[in-house]
Amino acid sequence: MRRDYFTLDVRNIDWVEEGGEARKPTVIIDFEGPSSTLRERLTGMDDELLDAGETDVAFRLQGSIDDEDATGVVSVTNRITGDFVLELNEDADDVLKFIQAAREYGKESGDADGRYHVEISINDDDLVEYDKGTFLVYNSEGNLLRQHSLIPSGVEL
Repeated sequence: MRRDYFTLDVRNIDWVEEGGEARKPTVIIDFEGPSSTLRERLTGMDDELLDAGETDVAFRLQGSIDDEDATGVVSVTNRITGDFVLELNEDADDVLKFIQAAREYGKESGDADGRYHVEISINDDDLVEYDKGTFLVYNSEGNLLRQHSLIPSGVEL
């Protein structure tokens, strides 16, 4: 699947900088391509759509995190098979701002398992929704950047 088939919209993150009331950060990913392709990738071995526990969300930098215009790839993977469900390009600053909002939401709400919400749709038709607590960030060499990742306390990687 081509990365340009996806659009990403983020909500509920500005409250962190504005000092407002905590709201669960939400990312909405819409796919505007052949629906059978994404639906197939989001389907597990039991022919059911994957649930939150069967998926992982990560961000892989394409350069140095210190670069002002750093970019990377957001990915959702099937935790059971390791296969990529989807990938899309994003600015590192935007992703790190989202992770910071999710971290602050978790502190304010005490909800470590659902620090952020993910909605995936096909041509604006909702397909799956997940509440997630982990968002891993990797450098361009594939090494985990723990200080930039969202990892619930008590989780060892």
